[in-house]
Amino acid sequence: MTFKPKKLRFGAFFAPFHNDRTSPTFAIERDLDLVQWMDKLDFDEAWIGEHHSGAYECIASPEVFIATAAERTKKIRFGTGVSSLSYHQPLILADRIAQLDHQTRGRIMFGVGPGQLIADAYMMGVDPARLRDRMGESLEVLVKLLNGETVNAKTDWFTLRDARMHMLPYQANLEIAVASAISPSGARLAGQHGAAMLSVAASSSEGFKALATSWRICEEKAKEYGQTVDPNTWRVVAPVHIAETREQARQDMAHGLMDMFRYFGKFGGDMMPQPKDLDEALEIWCGAGLGAFGVGLVGTPDDLVAHIQNLQEQSGGFGCFLTLAHNAANYEATKKSYELTAQYVMPHFQHCNDNRTASLDWASDNSEEFMKDYVSGLEKATADHEAEQAAKKAKS
Repeated sequence: MTFKPKKLRFGAFFAPFHNDRTSPTFAIERDLDLVQWMDKLDFDEAWIGEHHSGAYECIASPEVFIATAAERTKKIRFGTGVSSLSYHQPLILADRIAQLDHQTRGRIMFGVGPGQLIADAYMMGVDPARLRDRMGESLEVLVKLLNGETVNAKTDWFTLRDARMHMLPYQANLEIAVASAISPSGARLAGQHGAAMLSVAASSSEGFKALATSWRICEEKAKEYGQTVDPNTWRVVAPVHIAETREQARQDMAHGLMDMFRYFGKFGGDMMPQPKDLDEALEIWCGAGLGAFGVGLVGTPDDLVAHIQNLQEQSGGFGCFLTLAHNAANYEATKKSYELTAQYVMPHFQHCNDNRTASLDWASDNSEEFMKDYVSGLEKATADHEAEQAAKKAKS
């Protein structure tokens, strides 16, 4: 049975991606502008990544970005997407998140993961094979710290002695979301701690196959640890770009899709295909996809509706759909894609027009009766006018 939320939430997952010819100052400002645009369009969430190598994913501190973005927006909620737990002393990270939650008046979601870019781990001398273990060790104490507990813990990379937060988050129950890709580790941790799940590779071939399994693992682990998990807190990420026609959507991708393949090739080497032209790039991206980055959807609002429905059926249902902010289209086309999502896709899943449609159908079903009354009213008004004129003539 598929879980269907009363109102599917929408947002974006900002790695982000900007080519290495673009000024980083310009790139960050452009991302801030896009978040403001999303806020105006009534999107629900924006998740901001953390990366330290590779040039393209150029936000190193999601907290610093969010602090500025929150000042420029009214309603949209922000998640760290994600904080790489393996690189941070847990107490320091918990304090930063709590402060940010106060500054935003409770608009924060704490997204966590092990660290996506192996180059980041290499520079910090962290064994990539230990990333997920370190994440588990960190999350274990972070949950306790954020709940106001005093923690004593010692691992081979951090020590906590009578550690406690001197300031708890603004929210009584700050939401924690665990990144889950293809392996079961994220789903296991989410269930163990009763946390939300953030499926960042949902549209990749392996990630798509694992969707339903991931949630089942999460539920089983939650039961084992006496926790509860809610599919309404499950976020699913997929790279999409839409326009008014499929042809226009494909043309839009000429701006930067080849740049994206260049970036993926730098990190993936021979494992990542290198297309000779845009058509081949689109065929790869919308066909087999790009590993953990997923299979792209390039089309119309109707195509995106069908794509989300397919993800819902495969997964069993989730509460929020996040588009991967890829910048493969130019900024105006990107803004248009988000606008079309707000105009046509969000209403389909949020049922905000159900009463409007029912009202129109009711008016249509009763139109003959209404028209009789309408015509009768016109005829009466005409007759009354003629009678009045006749009475005036008679008096004169």
